[in-house]
Amino acid sequence: MTGSSEIRPFRIDVPEADLEDLRDRLARTRWGAALPGAGWERGVPADYLRDLAEYWRTSYDWRAHEAELNKIPQFLTEIDGQTVHFLHVRSPESDALPLLLNHGWPGSVVEFLDMIGPLTDPRAHGGDPADAFHVVIPSMPGFGFSGPTRETGWNLGRVARAFAELMSRLGYERYGTQGGDMGAFVAPELGRIDSGRVAGVHVNAATHGFIPYGEVSDEEKAGLDDRERARLDRLANWNEDGSAYFQIQATRPQTLAYGLTDSPAGQLAWIVEKFKEWTYPSADLPEAAVDRDRMLTDVMLYWLTDTIGSAANMYYENMHMGGSWDTEPPTTPTGVAAFAEDIAIRRYAEQGNNIVHWSDFDEGGHFAAMERPDLLTTDVRDFFRPLR
Repeated sequence: MTGSSEIRPFRIDVPEADLEDLRDRLARTRWGAALPGAGWERGVPADYLRDLAEYWRTSYDWRAHEAELNKIPQFLTEIDGQTVHFLHVRSPESDALPLLLNHGWPGSVVEFLDMIGPLTDPRAHGGDPADAFHVVIPSMPGFGFSGPTRETGWNLGRVARAFAELMSRLGYERYGTQGGDMGAFVAPELGRIDSGRVAGVHVNAATHGFIPYGEVSDEEKAGLDDRERARLDRLANWNEDGSAYFQIQATRPQTLAYGLTDSPAGQLAWIVEKFKEWTYPSADLPEAAVDRDRMLTDVMLYWLTDTIGSAANMYYENMHMGGSWDTEPPTTPTGVAAFAEDIAIRRYAEQGNNIVHWSDFDEGGHFAAMERPDLLTTDVRDFFRPLR
């Protein structure tokens, strides 16, 4: 790893001109003509987005959320030529286990805000102090204040190597890691490349490596239980009707980036669609699962840092990694929390992971850390308890 190993304190301080520019752009949105009566099946409905954009422009208070974020110790360091931003909250319990939390897309460090207190100070949140963690939450390179990326090549393997270096710089010789969505790619990779120091890997919203690869035969389907078949159906539906964003970001992220970088309404629609489709239950509006202001704060971390394009590039990098997907199965103990909108299936996950813990939930969705932080926190504690 090149560059200085200095770790510098960081505070978010967005120029007022950037907020004025955002409000001005929202006020001048060119909405286009939407088909009357069109629902979510065609994308985000115009009436819904207009209402949310107007709330963002006139009622959402960035300064209040900026102040909340700034209550959490934040830092910057340079790793492999890239600025890495991270939250770092040490537990009052001296024997706490360090825990690296990995967000996904279209998420950010905002995903984990409601879990920081219970994880670091269980004694103060009705838990057992023996379950305490020192928590490190980096913004993935290319996302938020860790972006934009300055060069190509930032795939999940490079991110994992950077995060292993981050934990070394912080003096953590043994640690656990957790991640959802794209974080559920990085966390297992950390278990592979840093197996001597990673005590365990916990994932939610897990896909690659935790689902079947290729077609599942009718004979194989007949051996699945009802929950597994429902997840297989959900995966098939995503492939057929929900993967367009993936294909675009994995093939032409730069073309997409111009529109989303120029139009806050466009960026809002691109992200909020996923909050609608991936939260539980997906038939409801996203605000039923995630606080509207929290969702907008997540969007702001893309808008204010000009990282919607570099975050999309992560998909391109991962899909153009060549043979580096073909890794040896890790031996690191791995735990899975499968929420109601997830698609991970244990029998397939066990083919490429050392699964020692599995929890199925009938609620919660893709953004479990935001939707059901209580359930995810409890599952993380349960998984790591015998691994400390």
